[in-house]
Amino acid sequence: MRLLHFLRAIAGVAAISLLLTGASLAADSAQRIVSLNLCTDELLLRLADPAKVASVTWLSLSPSGSNVADLAVKVPINHGLAEQIIAAEPDLVLAGTFTTRIAVGMLKRTTIPVIEFSVPRSFEDVRQQIRDVAKLVQAEDRGTQLIDEIDRRIAAVAAKPRSMRPTAVVLNPNGATVGQGTLANQIMTAAGLDNIAARLRIDNYGQIPLEVVALHEVDVLIVSATRDGPPSKATEALSHPILSKLTRTRIVSMPGRLWNCGGPAIAEAVERLDAVASDVAREKSGQ
Repeated sequence: MRLLHFLRAIAGVAAISLLLTGASLAADSAQRIVSLNLCTDELLLRLADPAKVASVTWLSLSPSGSNVADLAVKVPINHGLAEQIIAAEPDLVLAGTFTTRIAVGMLKRTTIPVIEFSVPRSFEDVRQQIRDVAKLVQAEDRGTQLIDEIDRRIAAVAAKPRSMRPTAVVLNPNGATVGQGTLANQIMTAAGLDNIAARLRIDNYGQIPLEVVALHEVDVLIVSATRDGPPSKATEALSHPILSKLTRTRIVSMPGRLWNCGGPAIAEAVERLDAVASDVAREKSGQ
């Protein structure tokens, strides 16, 4: 199974490399670039000259879900519809591998170059995506600056001395968690936390029972949804009485926008969780 995952990963990297190579010629003269994914929205808006941004998704306008709402208001907006994109006559379209699949499928039947980006699973994936987009929009220097900023901030956290690594786990709606092979796990590790899901060998985005969370009495429980929101089966776990029994557990809300995509926000996620880890460590040591 691990070999199969490895081969799939290699195939995915090779496919993206071929796509990027094939689109590089189009990017050399691209003057109208469209993004169909919130994550590529951010990279496009941060790296490209505004005049080259034909449109980004409406999702980027939301301050609660987007890191670049201030930049998105300055450019046209799309709603992920193929007919809307085709009418805009872009030179290049950036998309995600899991979003706007119908539109992407239709666009691939046209002569418009479409580049798809997968979900980053590590800091290196984030760096590579920044390099790839920077190359496509002819902004390699900006890409290098962005990567240097991220690396500097994460390195500053990593350099801190630690007396212990508090245990932690992510609990999202439907009991979803993040384990080995995810960007969130690397962020937690860089922040000085010990991810229980990774220790239990949960791969990627799996599920974790509340009983396991309670059994381990984790120091930090990270959630992405508020427990006082509208009732639903998906978020029921976040209001389960068992969580109120975890009196030694710090419950922290982490906005998805900080670690779902690749960009400077991942450094902020590391810094936020580092502050929590340091605080919990001080409490446990009695200082």
